[in-house]
Amino acid sequence: MLYNKVEICGVNTSNLPLLSKKEKEELFIKIKAGDEEARNKFIHGNLRLVLSVIQRFCGRGETADDLFQVGCVGLIKAIDNFDLSQNVQFSTYAVPMIIGEVKRYLRDNNSIRVSRSVRDLAYKVIQYKERYIKEYGKEPKVDEIAKELGVERESIGFCMDAIQDPVSLQEPIYNDGTENIYIIDQIRDNKNTDEHWTEKMTIEGALNKLNKKERTVITKRFFDGRTQMEVAEEVGISQAQVSRLEKTAIEHIKRLYK
Repeated sequence: MLYNKVEICGVNTSNLPLLSKKEKEELFIKIKAGDEEARNKFIHGNLRLVLSVIQRFCGRGETADDLFQVGCVGLIKAIDNFDLSQNVQFSTYAVPMIIGEVKRYLRDNNSIRVSRSVRDLAYKVIQYKERYIKEYGKEPKVDEIAKELGVERESIGFCMDAIQDPVSLQEPIYNDGTENIYIIDQIRDNKNTDEHWTEKMTIEGALNKLNKKERTVITKRFFDGRTQMEVAEEVGISQAQVSRLEKTAIEHIKRLYK
């Protein structure tokens, strides 16, 4: 059984061995001493763990054999990097490694092609988040990740969105026992309805009745999604002034449409 080339053809998974805690510890001591036979025995004795992990990825369009082989690569990486001195069970350490390897494989083989640079950045983000969570027990903020990796914060969101698995609009999300409700049933076209055009005309009419500063503040706050602090920096006024202009504009609009 070689690293990055795990042969599973002909393996009867129902007969895979299951190692006891004591057997694992004894084998690991031999593995760290360079015993290749012990390493192969340990790998074979943990293939059930790989099987249990890859079950959650079934139905992704990949064969069970391919997922199993990729999961075995993750298992081998876990064996080669596991530290006996840490008070952690091997399975606790190995499962995230196996999952990570399978997820990487699925991303790289996604039917929607993502550029190598975007994928590489996404992997760096994931690795940094894993290290950060392990050290601080919480997820880092986007600004912290961007600063650490030396990229724009917008790039972080873009690369993470790009590697997400595509979802079919025909995928069922609910079944009441008689019929399925699909994702497409929950999607509404907000761009091409009479209600949308009427609403748009009403909003444009209201904005046209505001003065220039009020219109700028309302547009940036409620259409561009800016915070008061961001608007203040962009317009060149204080946050307090932005707050006052926002309140005045909203009151003005309320009076117009009472």
